[in-house]
Amino acid sequence: QTLLSYYVKFHEEAEKDPSLEDEARSTFARLESGAEEEMALWKWFRDESLREFNRVYEMLGIEFDSYAGESFYSDKMDRVIDELKEKGLLVESQGAQIVDLSEYNMAPAVIIKKDGSTLYITRDIAAAIYRKEHYDFYKNLYVVASQQNLHFQQWIKVVELMDYEWAKDCVHIPFGLVSLEDGTMSTRQGRVVFLEDVLNKAIERTREIILEKNVNTDNVDVTARQVGIGAVVFNELSNGRIKDYVFSWDKVLNFDGETGPYVQYTHARAASVLRNAGEDANRLINSEQTADMKYITSDSAYELSRLIYEFPDKVIEAAEKYEPSIVTRQIVDIAQSFNRFYHNEHILVDKEEEKKAKLLLTYAAKQTIKNGLLLLGIEAPERM
Repeated sequence: QTLLSYYVKFHEEAEKDPSLEDEARSTFARLESGAEEEMALWKWFRDESLREFNRVYEMLGIEFDSYAGESFYSDKMDRVIDELKEKGLLVESQGAQIVDLSEYNMAPAVIIKKDGSTLYITRDIAAAIYRKEHYDFYKNLYVVASQQNLHFQQWIKVVELMDYEWAKDCVHIPFGLVSLEDGTMSTRQGRVVFLEDVLNKAIERTREIILEKNVNTDNVDVTARQVGIGAVVFNELSNGRIKDYVFSWDKVLNFDGETGPYVQYTHARAASVLRNAGEDANRLINSEQTADMKYITSDSAYELSRLIYEFPDKVIEAAEKYEPSIVTRQIVDIAQSFNRFYHNEHILVDKEEEKKAKLLLTYAAKQTIKNGLLLLGIEAPERM
């Protein structure tokens, strides 16, 4: 947050004194050329930023196998520029070096600015080439806001014009704009909500609810963390990816309705049924036994079975469309259907074959909900 305040302060001062923008460009050019003082300062900013990012990533259970920031590709851009020249793609325009994309109804892709420094587009091209050669990717996915659509269209088209057939495997996955209730977020103006604040507030709110309702849990703090963070993630992923939405504390921290906590609670409810069944459930789960489905012919049982059966296809559809909300919708439907089944049916009946069938359906619902939550990066508590 301290570094952000410097960023905001610079833009405030630059509005009063535009020459600061020129000074910033000159400083960036020195950084690109490897100037010692600029490199040392940049490295400090980078290390401090990564430390903070990783703290939040850890809260979300996110790990990365490798980090390669923009600077990693600084010594790989000359190759890109040379290749563009060799293929006759680079032309001069008003002192800058560009690739003309007018034939494709796009603005020119500026590769080198007139002051000799490069842009994001140059580094993205260098990064894509490196990633293909280093990882030999099947798909190279960029999850970046829809405001950057043109940028991705431009550089992917340039890679295509460089005769790299794998350009088609570079995919921009845009997402919608998140705004505040009193206007659009702006990093430059300091109008932001920090994810860490959202997560901590959700955890604390969940903890209060657990204590207030005397929820059955082995560890209040662990459950509050699982459910609070799950609520935030589920809320984000339940919105259509490209849909703009307004950030609201009330909505994020509302645990009623079609929310992450509701789905997690349903998973815990199914787990409770299986625990109450004791050895009967354990034998079923740990064996390859089947059940006679004639004992679960009610409408609620049929609907639940159908939704569970559909789940793998929904996962495939979500992957093909890069749309997590398909998975959130399906596990909400399964949770609602299981709760109807739970209320309409007596599961732990005396008839052995009927009980076996109902326990297997309960286990299938529990496991499917858990799989869905894990795919979304959300934990599935056994007790709530």
